[in-house]
Amino acid sequence: MDDHFLKELFAAAIAAADPLRVLPAHLPPAPRGRAVVAGFGKASARMAQALEAHWTGPLEGIAITRYGHEAPCRRIEIVTAAHPVPDAQGEAAARRIVDFACGLKADDVLVCLVSGGGSSLLAVPAPGLTLADKQSVNAALLKSGAAISEMNCVRKHLSAVKGGRLAAAAHPAPVVTLAISDVPGDDPAVIASGPTVADPTTFADARAIVARYGIDLPAAVVRYLAAAEEETPKPNDPRLARAAYTLIATPARSLRAAAEIVRAHGFERVFLGDAMEGDAEAVGGDHARDALARVGRGPCVLLSSGETTVTVRGAGRGGRNGQYLLALAVAAGGHPAISAIAGDTDGIDGTEDNAGAVVRPDTLARARALGLDPLDMLAKNDSYGFFEALGDLVVTGPTLTNVNDFRAVLIGR
Repeated sequence: MDDHFLKELFAAAIAAADPLRVLPAHLPPAPRGRAVVAGFGKASARMAQALEAHWTGPLEGIAITRYGHEAPCRRIEIVTAAHPVPDAQGEAAARRIVDFACGLKADDVLVCLVSGGGSSLLAVPAPGLTLADKQSVNAALLKSGAAISEMNCVRKHLSAVKGGRLAAAAHPAPVVTLAISDVPGDDPAVIASGPTVADPTTFADARAIVARYGIDLPAAVVRYLAAAEEETPKPNDPRLARAAYTLIATPARSLRAAAEIVRAHGFERVFLGDAMEGDAEAVGGDHARDALARVGRGPCVLLSSGETTVTVRGAGRGGRNGQYLLALAVAAGGHPAISAIAGDTDGIDGTEDNAGAVVRPDTLARARALGLDPLDMLAKNDSYGFFEALGDLVVTGPTLTNVNDFRAVLIGR
């Protein structure tokens, strides 16, 4: 019962962010000139599919999504590329998007379909940098423990397209951005590194982040950040005056969809926040202690979303949701009233084939019966191996949307 209920909550959160459901109501009117689509992110192919189904008039463009996250389109070209570390296929498609943007006129429109993962998929290195430089930086950032806003600040200042540069390239054409948020706080400047909005951060901010986390960068990148020759477009830049931005799906809306199911079951709903950040292991421990403190007060569900981080210490497999859940299981100590689920709403926890996993009251007992040491596997960042051995991985496949991580902790009677 607990497993089924928790998975139902996760499914409801994903369904609330399905582009086929949420995008059509936000389409702009057809322009007098060309309508060009630029999509980038793990939901961009599904978003392109939804746009095509409801668009009247000529339509052209490209949507870049992660390998395996395709959706069928007839007029918009779907290109698949690597995530979270960019590859040559993504770079080539991103350069074509820039070429599209640069060729637009005032009576055209650039419709940007933006979702999480866009930072890696829309990869055009700044002048003087190479794809290999970008790959090295991305890999280092992902292991650093930096928050997503910090990682994207660095990425914006090493890019020819992020941080408002795509919208600037499309000037004087209007730019209409339809976005699905996967970042805590839903800041358009952070989602996919904000290619169509002004960037309040600076080269100095990027250098400070690199220093704070001790990130080892290629020599060419160090020189580029130090030179700081061309800042990203800032607020009030006239090239962005015709850029409009609409959030069509957010983590908060998905949490509310899950909360309605919780309410229908007669359980208390406790919102811990839709923008939670911090170390996944620490957050998991905190949520377990919160759950333990609520035992005996009646059934309730602790709901949260956001994007935690994992500082990689070991050579194990697993993403931030698995790390969170393993820490929660250890801290909960196998209490018979506590179960939990956590998963990435895009269907991929980190780089693995699972969205997340579930924790049951007997998780620790079953693990020890198999000879598994939960603390040792937590230290080795091997949450995938832990939950795989128990048969408790949650595997959805690519969901074709992305509103960040979803977490639900059930406190039963």
